[in-house]
Amino acid sequence: MTVETGMRGSATLVVEQVDTASAMRSGDVDVLGTPRLIALCEEATMTALNGALDADHCSIGMRIRVDHLQPTPVGASVTADAVLDKIDGRRLTFTVSVSDSGGLVAAGKITRAVVDRSTFLDKCCSA
Repeated sequence: MTVETGMRGSATLVVEQVDTASAMRSGDVDVLGTPRLIALCEEATMTALNGALDADHCSIGMRIRVDHLQPTPVGASVTADAVLDKIDGRRLTFTVSVSDSGGLVAAGKITRAVVDRSTFLDKCCSA
């Protein structure tokens, strides 16, 4: 496993109707929904870690603190950027920011934990 502070990743999305707050039932307006914005931020953190973990390990979302500051309409492109700022044992903390053509849309921190894949999956309840 080779994880170092400063690792960067990004993810871009063109907002579609399925990405809106009204479609996700997290609001009643046709702009980028916060749940989709957070998923885009998590995608950026995963991009930053691409190839850094061995096949037996994965990272899982643990803590999300994001301020959604501005709306993004359907049809607009939005990009999330993530930078690995802190490594504390198995915990990896990223600073994330999201921008569209109007500027900053969201900013915050996402913490992911590195876990053994099979041990983690063994903890799942039965379906």
